[in-house]
Amino acid sequence: MAHDSIQNSAPERTLKIGLPKGSLSAPTLDLFQKAGYQIHGADRSYRPSIDDPELELRLIRAQEIGRYVDHGFLDCGITGRDWIAENGARVEVICDLRYSKATANPTRWVLVVPNDSPIRSVQDLQGKRIAAEATGLVEKYLAEKGVEAEVEFSWGATEVKVPELVDAIVDITETGSSLRANNLRIVDTLMESYPQFIGNPDAFADDWKREKMQRLAVLLQAALQARDMVGLKLNVPENQLQKVLDCLPSLRNPTVSHLAQEGWVAVETITDEKTVRDLIPDLKALGAEGIIEYPLNKVVN
Repeated sequence: MAHDSIQNSAPERTLKIGLPKGSLSAPTLDLFQKAGYQIHGADRSYRPSIDDPELELRLIRAQEIGRYVDHGFLDCGITGRDWIAENGARVEVICDLRYSKATANPTRWVLVVPNDSPIRSVQDLQGKRIAAEATGLVEKYLAEKGVEAEVEFSWGATEVKVPELVDAIVDITETGSSLRANNLRIVDTLMESYPQFIGNPDAFADDWKREKMQRLAVLLQAALQARDMVGLKLNVPENQLQKVLDCLPSLRNPTVSHLAQEGWVAVETITDEKTVRDLIPDLKALGAEGIIEYPLNKVVN
């Protein structure tokens, strides 16, 4: 009986999802937390637990997730658009997720040479040697530019290989600060990339799995939408309401409701966090009281 009870408590359906290890791991786990999921054991296991029994997590290098989703070992996953292209993975793109490891900027694959290199354009690399981890992206880029060059795979620390070992490298960057610190110069950008939530086509054709992926996509996008926004509540004299409304940038029209105290109204809105430090003193000057700023986990448009 105990064995039957355990079997009956297991979920009938599960969605196997790959999350990226490495530099994207922390921001991805944080995104899931803000979307309402609690994940445990990600620092010590490639199969961490999650508080949704219909999800099974796998932590895998971002470079490999697209291929595993394509082959059906994973139902879905989160990985960069760049690695999907590099692997030629045949997947269903469910949504873009605009975040990176350190900033909200996209990562960029850039063609790089030393500051003192005579190379000024990709055409100057005809017959030269280039090191890169994403060799497929580089070979496609060179073909589009009509340039023939030798492309070798780099296992890492690519920036130290110029100029002694190769004439140029293709590397990934968000801010370019590491390249500048190594006296390197960007010649061209091959691709900009954000993470994408992708699904296996066969899994996406399954009604239950597709709905589960789409519901998860709504929550992840809502968490990203809320990342740089805050809520504001304030009480305002009714005769100052229009001036306050004119002052408020908001996602939608603010909510206005009458207070028990005659002549006063409550206003609630959502706005960009970066505007609040200038906005609150202006609201105070207009007679607003009880101003409260609060963080948001999710915003659904």
